Amino acid sequence: MIVLVVIGVLAVLAVLALAHWYLWRRLVRDVSAPGGRWRRAGTVLAVVLPLLSLGALVGGRGLPMSVERWLAWPGYLWLAVLLYLLMAVAVGEALRPLLLRLPRPRAVTPPEPVAAPAAVDGDGAGPAAAEPVPTTAPSPGRRLFVARTLAIGASGAAAAVVGTGTYGVLRGPRLKQVTVPLAKLPARAHGYRIAVVSDIHLGPILGREHTRRIVDTINGAQPDLIAIVGDLVDGSVAELGRAAEPLAQLRARDGAYFVTGNHEYFSGAAPWVDFVRELGVHPLQNARVELAGFDLAGVNDIAGRTEGDGPDFDKALGDRDRARTSVLLSHQPVTIHDAVRHGVDLQLSGHTHGGQLWPGNYLAELANPTVAGLERYGDTQLYVTRGAGAWGPPVRVGAPSDITIVTLASLRA
Repeated sequence: MIVLVVIGVLAVLAVLALAHWYLWRRLVRDVSAPGGRWRRAGTVLAVVLPLLSLGALVGGRGLPMSVERWLAWPGYLWLAVLLYLLMAVAVGEALRPLLLRLPRPRAVTPPEPVAAPAAVDGDGAGPAAAEPVPTTAPSPGRRLFVARTLAIGASGAAAAVVGTGTYGVLRGPRLKQVTVPLAKLPARAHGYRIAVVSDIHLGPILGREHTRRIVDTINGAQPDLIAIVGDLVDGSVAELGRAAEPLAQLRARDGAYFVTGNHEYFSGAAPWVDFVRELGVHPLQNARVELAGFDLAGVNDIAGRTEGDGPDFDKALGDRDRARTSVLLSHQPVTIHDAVRHGVDLQLSGHTHGGQLWPGNYLAELANPTVAGLERYGDTQLYVTRGAGAWGPPVRVGAPSDITIVTLASLRA
């Protein structure tokens, strides 16, 4: 097992090294003179930036948060830039042959003077004139111009995409409205509104102000209940407790509830469960509460199995009255099949981030039954929010963050 992990890590490092060499070649070597200032600066960046990214990825396992922040911003942002730079440069490779073949405007030259007739040799023929040989290969100057044009275009496109995606994350999530019809929901619960928020990911980049924006957005919507569906933090209570404190200001008629995500188990799930309880948020650890009109249940994340603290659907749902509507909070969408077996009417999940960075949504589809939105599995409906934060790069492309107001609709109303 350890050998496979080592081989996998080495393979990833090799791919990263190859990607950076390729970008250095196209964006530095091909556009600059040997020994020039840009050649030297670009070569240094080609070495330093991947080291910062590796430091950001592994720093959370051993470095204090104050140090990790210095690595996280440049390191994680570079990973996003790297992705879109590679895509933009790949497009440039397709355009390069076309740009090199474009006809160049010919310079207007004055007519050459008429030369005197040359002496005729004994055969009556003049001296043989040397015919110019046409050249089809682009000149070095044209190659340099095309290389620089493509490098500037690729860099500008990547910067624009990542800049826009970063602004979307730092601005905070926007409200999304979804109505879910439920056959067993009584008429008195028609229109019940649940604010679903997941994947806040407080950490070295997103902190207290991010939490405050989320709380203000939720409170402004005036929901009946608030569901925090895992991955609240990327760090310990000692490091991030202050960043999470604004959650104490959440307001809803039936309160706020919390279930663990996989990142809580990376950070110490038990202390965080105790801490959110102190903030007035109710943890549902394989537990259920009966509300007016439906049962609300929550299960621990799958990652808790490594600590003997995984999901227990029988404990949370086994003895309930199946004539009542049930709503389940479960961080990962893959638990939908357990929810179906236990007769759950609606499961609320997160975890996927909607793919976060396009085309990551296609990869997320390989591991999750639903990446974002509402889908039906038998008699159970699954809603997956894209989440309110971001993991790794504070960037979202094609998967804007959201807080969803799920409105329950009774078919009896």
